[in-house]
Amino acid sequence: MSKVYIALQDNEESRYIVEAIEEDNPDATVIYQPAMIRIENEGHLVIKRETVEEMMGRDWEVMALHVNLITLGGNVDEDEDQLSLTWND
Repeated sequence: MSKVYIALQDNEESRYIVEAIEEDNPDATVIYQPAMIRIENEGHLVIKRETVEEMMGRDWEVMALHVNLITLGGNVDEDEDQLSLTWND
């Protein structure tokens, strides 16, 4: 199985998103790089709207993720409740 990944700009909003990703993907690895936060996991990664909203303390739309998105790797499945990345080896 291959790793999926997402990289976000390192800013205040992204930090809440990263906290939510860590909450919902306990095996994920978070790598802090200059101006970027990369999160990777073996085979699957999910970003849930509900968890991000809990971390931010306000409403949040999944498509707002794209404002801070640098790159990603994996097959994308996105709807109003979550974005998931998967690799099917």
